[in-house]
Amino acid sequence: MPTFSLDPAQTTWCTELRALAADRFRPLAEKGDPGQVNRPLVAALGEAGLLGRLFPEPGAPPGTAGTGVGGALGLCLMRESLAYACTEAETALALQGLGAHPVHAYGTAAQRERWLSEAAAGRAIAAFALSEPGAGSDAAALSLAADRDGPGWRLTGEKCWISNAPEADFYTVFARTTRDAGSRGVTAFLVPADREGLTGTALDMLSPHPIGALDFDGVRVGPEDVIGEVDRGFRVAMTTLNRFRPSVGAFAVGMAAAALDATLAHTARRDAFGGTLADLQSVAHQVAEMATRTEAARLMVYAAASAYDAEGPRAPGIARRAAMAKLLATETAQYVVDTAVQLHGARALRRGHLLEHLYREVRAPRIYEGASEVQRGIIAKELYA
Repeated sequence: MPTFSLDPAQTTWCTELRALAADRFRPLAEKGDPGQVNRPLVAALGEAGLLGRLFPEPGAPPGTAGTGVGGALGLCLMRESLAYACTEAETALALQGLGAHPVHAYGTAAQRERWLSEAAAGRAIAAFALSEPGAGSDAAALSLAADRDGPGWRLTGEKCWISNAPEADFYTVFARTTRDAGSRGVTAFLVPADREGLTGTALDMLSPHPIGALDFDGVRVGPEDVIGEVDRGFRVAMTTLNRFRPSVGAFAVGMAAAALDATLAHTARRDAFGGTLADLQSVAHQVAEMATRTEAARLMVYAAASAYDAEGPRAPGIARRAAMAKLLATETAQYVVDTAVQLHGARALRRGHLLEHLYREVRAPRIYEGASEVQRGIIAKELYA
């Protein structure tokens, strides 16, 4: 199947997801408190079977995961469709996937048995704890210390800007097990939220989803808590991000599409200067530009996800494609939403308006999971390799 074409089953599924998001998830989102985990919404995502799609059966060969509505492409279709009608549902789904994917892909049988079914059902909230106050997007520079303590370790330090913190039930935590080893000395751990010495605080952020900081005061972890291999946690982090980066782009495309459709409806009916706004060439050309950029971003996201499904996470060019998709789509969404606000005028700035909501939502994806500058660095490094 060409990367730029969706089959009828996929198109139908996207339509159904938009309707599900508007009819079932949107009312739950409106009842939630901004900045806090919306557990009823997460549970509804689980009941609808969407969270379970994040964790397919292990061992599926490359080339099969992307068929139908599964794999990285399926994840992108889910995120784009949910984002169009309910960004809160999209974000809740994505955060579950990001936090629990390392357990699914690299965890032990015991870890998967304990946590994956709960995460897929929406009963356990997951979080991906990579960022730190002094490291930011430089994942190899993290300093959360994992000091040897008998057969295990003690975690000491801080994590910051962690989505779903401090309300998550378990965390995928990346810590330094070997000093002065850069990316080679990082280990991933599965840390339940009730582990002694682990505390957290919520951060008041522009984005409406929960983000917090975590403090590790000698938190005990053992060999049974290691995800993957000791000192090889950087690989766990990067393969997870490579899988989810195109779908961050899909989230952005969904928001851009919603803003575009709102702008088409508004400009077609808004009277201005003896006609409608759409009759003004300057307006019509801006809308055409919005549509063209949105479609280009969508195609790049689909291509990156399809390549991931067909070739696997470590194939040549996968990281570059993922970075390009996230970069183009998030920058495009910022442009489209900003232009939509401009064409709507003051009404778009009123609290509760769709575009006011999207304007707050659209800024963060250009920063998290690797800022736009980081994506350009990844792309350039591969081009010059």
